[in-house]
Amino acid sequence: MRNSLVVAMLVGLAACAGKEEPATTTLAPGPFDGEVAMGYVREQLALGARVPGTAEHRAGGDWIVRMMRARADTVIEQQWEHRTANGTVLPLRNIFARFRPEATERVLYVTHWDSRPRSESASDTARRRLPVPGANDGASGTAMLVALGDLLKATPPRIGVDFLFVDGEDYGEFGPPEVDVLLGSRYFAEHLLVPNYQPLFGVLWDMVGDRDLRIDQESNSLRQAPEVVTLVWETARALGYGKTFVNVEGLAITDDHIPLLERGLRVIDVIDLEYPWHHTPDDTIDKVSAGSLKIVGDVAWALLQR
Repeated sequence: MRNSLVVAMLVGLAACAGKEEPATTTLAPGPFDGEVAMGYVREQLALGARVPGTAEHRAGGDWIVRMMRARADTVIEQQWEHRTANGTVLPLRNIFARFRPEATERVLYVTHWDSRPRSESASDTARRRLPVPGANDGASGTAMLVALGDLLKATPPRIGVDFLFVDGEDYGEFGPPEVDVLLGSRYFAEHLLVPNYQPLFGVLWDMVGDRDLRIDQESNSLRQAPEVVTLVWETARALGYGKTFVNVEGLAITDDHIPLLERGLRVIDVIDLEYPWHHTPDDTIDKVSAGSLKIVGDVAWALLQR
């Protein structure tokens, strides 16, 4: 990893943000439009639950490809089949969208786009076999990246930027043991699309649209890429979002950043797992807010401007 740019960004943030008041705004709010991102959440939900192996899943992947081909410089579809523990064969697809693919210094943003096939956390047992609509868990991070793509098309970044939409994150059981989960991120880590791929840093944006958004510092991220956690949280603080990006260590979460960290990519998890409708049929559009999407979108944009 080339640390010089990340260190320079941290020094600049420390100089402008100070240390006295975490909520002090020292960076101007960005151009990210939370209402536009909300529209992209709605478009995904209109397709139905994006459960691997279904027509709705196929339509969801096609939607991302279409949206990114209209925005990014290069779009690569990474397709494969996964045989599950019970013998089901799932057609899966990662989507890798690149802005300024010729640039050497790059930032990687990751989100998962699939929906969970069952709602085991529903209070009503009769509803536990229903698929999760995935307004927050899947569609919010995807929508945020598509809306960010609008900005990057209008104002090309100084450095290279990659969006990785991973498939099959939420299909199976998180265990322990883990069975049939994190499928897209594991596949990408094992089959890198770019030789010697090593972005400056990466961020996984997962469940970032919660209308009561609070994001703690995920424990695995703190342990394995602490400088990236500091960079993201200092950027949020400088934007005045210190009450949302809280400077406290949270849970250790099994998520798509883990296979990427194991591959040596400095990717952290930005996630609000304290979401009452997680893995239920009530993960619907009314639980997501444009204001929350604006906050994470502003942070994601600001990280690319340093």
